[in-house]
Parts: sequence; C-alpha cells; structure tokens
Amino acid sequence: MGPLLLILVVVGGAAAVLSSRSGKKQKEVRESQRFDDAYADAKRWIERLGGQVMNLSGTDTASQQAMADASERFTAANSAISQASTVKQAQLARESALEGLYYVAAARDIMGMNPGPELPPLEGQRQAGKVTETRTVEANGETLTASPSASAQTPNYYPGGVVAGRPVPAGWYSRPWWADALTTGVWMMGYSMMFNAMFTGMAGVGYSAAAAENGDWGGGDMGGAEGVDGGDMGAADAGADAGGDDGGGLFDGLFGGDGGDGGMFDFDFDF
Repeated sequence: MGPLLLILVVVGGAAAVLSSRSGKKQKEVRESQRFDDAYADAKRWIERLGGQVMNLSGTDTASQQAMADASERFTAANSAISQASTVKQAQLARESALEGLYYVAAARDIMGMNPGPELPPLEGQRQAGKVTETRTVEANGETLTASPSASAQTPNYYPGGVVAGRPVPAGWYSRPWWADALTTGVWMMGYSMMFNAMFTGMAGVGYSAAAAENGDWGGGDMGGAEGVDGGDMGAADAGADAGGDDGGGLFDGLFGGDGGDGGMFDFDFDF
C-alpha cells in the first residue's frame, strides 16, 4: 500500500468515526429535547390539576368522591413525573393528570358549574365509549348499577378507558368495581358475567358479548377463563402507582413520542 493510499484510508476512517459520533450526539440531543418537551407538558397539566384540587371542594357525595379521585390522580401524577427519565414516563404522568382533570370536570358539572374546556382524550377512552342508559345487575353476590349521570345510587365516576384489557365505559357507578384491576392488571373471577350483563347491547359502549367470546376485549388478550391480560394496564394508573414505569408502549399510538402541547386547554376559573 502506497503512502498516499494509506493516508486516504486513515483520513476516511477518521471521517467515518467522526460522522458516527456526530450522528449519535445529534440523536441524544433530539431525545433530550423530546423528553424536556414531554416533561414540561406533563408539568403544565399537573399544575392545572393541582390548582383545581386545592381550590375546589365537592358539595355532595358524588362531587366529593370525584374530587377525592382527582386528588389521588394528582398524587400519582406528581409521583410519576418526579421519577420520569424517558418520554413515555413523562407522558404517563401527563395521562394521570388528565384523568384527574376529567374527575374535576365531572365534579364541576354535577355541582352546576362550568366543567371547562374539552380535554384531550385519555388512552383507550374512545375505545371504551360511555354509559348511555341506567342498568342494575347482580354480580359476585353484589348489586352494581351503571348510569350516564350522578345520583345517590351512582356516586362513583370513571372517565373511561381500557382496564387490564377490557374497555370500561365512562359513566357513574354504584361502586368503583374497576379499582382492583387498575392496580393489579387482573380482573377478579366472575367479572365476565358482569361485563356481559352490564354492557352487552348498550349503545355507545366499546363492548360486546360476541367480541368477548372471540377473545377480543378491545385491546387486551384473553388469558385464561376470565380473559385477563396483565400486560395492558390501561388508564395509566398502574404505571403511575408503580413509580413511573414507562407503560410498556402504552402511549405509542396516542402520542407518537412527541409529548404535545396542551396549552390550548388552559383552565381559566375564578375561585
């Protein structure tokens, strides 16, 4: 190999190394910027939720319960964002804050107050749909009631979403029967019958008995007799309560990794 050719090889190799390092550095900068944007966006929603939680109190059982749930979401969102180190973890915190704001909006509505501007949809919310009629069923030895509106019999609100692989429609319920599944990712035995009785044939909900029999629960896999898939926690609760888990790709479809800007949804309420 001649001296000139050797010089060209060395120069070319050095250029390749520098180019590779530059590309890696640019990627790191982009990822850092995406995280900063997602983090800032989550913080904005968390701060708005905090303002509502600190300044608004319920006036009846339903609104008080909704505000208690909003406060719990505020705590979960703060915990998640304090431990976030990835874009998805920041988006998970954002989701918890948004869910809390849905509870606030529900509380304001039933107290005769302006619920505020429309909020961005939650993960799985469109898929789950909403309760459109009042139904009472017997399940697991208990009487459960679902209704599109708050009442003394249905003081527990849920904003809608996919919980442990099953769509839980937005609505008011006699008790928060989804709470355990949100925490553990597993539905208790006997809930298949309850899902069938409560939601089959109801207009506006993301559930059908036919889909259940075919193993399609609107985003989760059937696993065992009860169709449990612990991998899809839905609604962001499990990840937030676990200390900011990245959610296993939960937000890929909704957010596309960009975090977004929620500035247009500012709450502007006087207290």
